[in-house]
Amino acid sequence: MPREWDATTYDSLPLPHLEWGRRTLDRLSLSGDERVLDLGCGTGRDTVALLDRLPGGRVIALDGSLRMLDQLRARLDGRPDRDRVDITHADITRPPLPVRGLVDAVTSVATLHWIPDHAALFAAVAAALRPGGAFVAECGGLGNIASVSAAVDDVLGPRPAVWNFAGTEETERRLLDAGFTDVRVALLPDPARLEPGDQFLSYLAVVVLGGQLERLPDGEHEAFVRAVADRLPEPVVDYVRLTISATRAP
Repeated sequence: MPREWDATTYDSLPLPHLEWGRRTLDRLSLSGDERVLDLGCGTGRDTVALLDRLPGGRVIALDGSLRMLDQLRARLDGRPDRDRVDITHADITRPPLPVRGLVDAVTSVATLHWIPDHAALFAAVAAALRPGGAFVAECGGLGNIASVSAAVDDVLGPRPAVWNFAGTEETERRLLDAGFTDVRVALLPDPARLEPGDQFLSYLAVVVLGGQLERLPDGEHEAFVRAVADRLPEPVVDYVRLTISATRAP
């Protein structure tokens, strides 16, 4: 199963994911009564945004982290539309997706770069979508966090990658092969500047370096994060976002 996250700390940080979510959902045309899959929903910021755009619809919130889903439940607590969210725990690296019946749209923010096999995932997304359904996503793309990756390699030495930062040509080809049309894929440089000191260290540890930390003994975590931060010229994460818009073929 996918690794667990420190969901409470994650939610307390100033995340650029908020803007990524807004602009991803802005590419999704909705009438308000659709059934939408939030793939890799995390703590549910985009799930709530989807609910607000679907006064007569439903959201399937799917994630591999139980802690993230617990934080989502806390976020939804007390909302009158809580019953319109189906919370699902599943390993999305193992298609098919556990969705009963076809959905009208699939959205995903900051998740796909954790999936090693994009071809299999896109095929699973296509299988979950009704013909003509929309798929919009944003994730780390080719060149994403290059400075951070170089710092990690400098500290640990070259190791197998924990991320899958794909380019536009291969992504477009995989989407077409999976049965999508109207494919639009782009790379968008989008560096995030954080406050130096504890905030930057916490951001690196919780948001960026979790894949490396789970391979290290607990007692080495703090020193590793500090060593990576010390090798960066400023408290900036040099994000490059891969944006995807596509339609399931009829």
